[in-house]
Amino acid sequence: MEKKYSKTEYFKIVLVLGALCTISPFSIDMYLPGFPEMAKDLNTPISNIQLSLTAYLVGIAIGQLFYGPLLDKYGRKKPLYAGLAIYILASIGCAMSQSVANLVFMRFLQAIGGCAGMVSAQAIVRDIFPVKKIAQAMSLLILVIAVSPMIAPTLGGFVTAAYDWHWVFIILAVLTAFIWIATVVVLPAGALPDREISLKPKQVWKGYIKVLENRQFLVYMLAGGIAGAAPFAYIASSADVFMNLYGLSEHQFGWIFAILAFAMIGSTQLNHILLKKFSSQQIINFSLHYQVTVGLILVTGVYFNWFDVLSLIALMFVFLTAHGLNGPNTTALSMAPFAKAAGSASAMLGSMRMAIGGIVTAIVSLFHASSAFPMVMGMAICAVGGFIVLKMDQSIPGTISRERNKEVFAS
Repeated sequence: MEKKYSKTEYFKIVLVLGALCTISPFSIDMYLPGFPEMAKDLNTPISNIQLSLTAYLVGIAIGQLFYGPLLDKYGRKKPLYAGLAIYILASIGCAMSQSVANLVFMRFLQAIGGCAGMVSAQAIVRDIFPVKKIAQAMSLLILVIAVSPMIAPTLGGFVTAAYDWHWVFIILAVLTAFIWIATVVVLPAGALPDREISLKPKQVWKGYIKVLENRQFLVYMLAGGIAGAAPFAYIASSADVFMNLYGLSEHQFGWIFAILAFAMIGSTQLNHILLKKFSSQQIINFSLHYQVTVGLILVTGVYFNWFDVLSLIALMFVFLTAHGLNGPNTTALSMAPFAKAAGSASAMLGSMRMAIGGIVTAIVSLFHASSAFPMVMGMAICAVGGFIVLKMDQSIPGTISRERNKEVFAS
């Protein structure tokens, strides 16, 4: 399945795979500046609008589990096309919503469709690139993904201010239609369909159990998923904190997202360089130590009111640089053992991570306060949780972290 691609082909493939992965970040970030207007328009508290974000994350977590076996049985593209179609129709449904209940339901369906892009992209990376190149490919994917928070809230703020929030979802539908076309034209097929795979619930469940029984997958999925949920704590509270608490405009809020996204872009590309000298395990170990330290400083500073809005943004920038190092390396090490059933492994990985993110957003949304404390506390707890998982594994003799997965990376 692995073949050599020219630099131009490699660039195009990674760009389209990245675009598929940006569907959900755009869906999450682009409508955030419209939260106050949506709450007013739908005559509901902003906390209910935040539930539409939670519904999206829950939809991603559930939807990916269905796509995994479908991608392995029917190949990567057919389920992907079906998912993109569902996403486009649900986006139009979001734009036409006249109640918060309908919006929440349509956001759930939107996630069911949109998550196909994320699962397919990770599976195709595992299909077409050598194991040793997966982390580098993931770094480039995350570079493309990280650009979306720079563009999405700024674009969403402009659209909301110039028109209204309904148009945000129309634009998402149109953008996804273009991504669909690029997928048809550019992407290789990836792994061939495996008709022997059963879609019976019992067999599907056994397949996922087998994935979870792989210790390498479980450790790095949990460490990366818990630590990687920190940005969700930020996203869930950001509109309330920066626009209601600090009184910033939609445009200013968009620029804050752009600045903080740059933290992940820079560190993701730094990761690409670091992988030439250090192992993924070493990078993860360093970045989690670093993220925990900065997270505790954030919590202490906000609790004692040490920070104004600029210093808060600066420290959050420093905190999020670790996310750009954790993400590609934990993903690469989670997926490395699965030359077969990469679709199911990718689905379980994405589902568990989004489930953790959904839980974090739901919890953080419950704690409204006249400060940024719930937001930074959620971020810090996520970092500490990922750190604990990694350290618990390293404390057990003979675990994957100590063996350094020689048999995996020898392939």
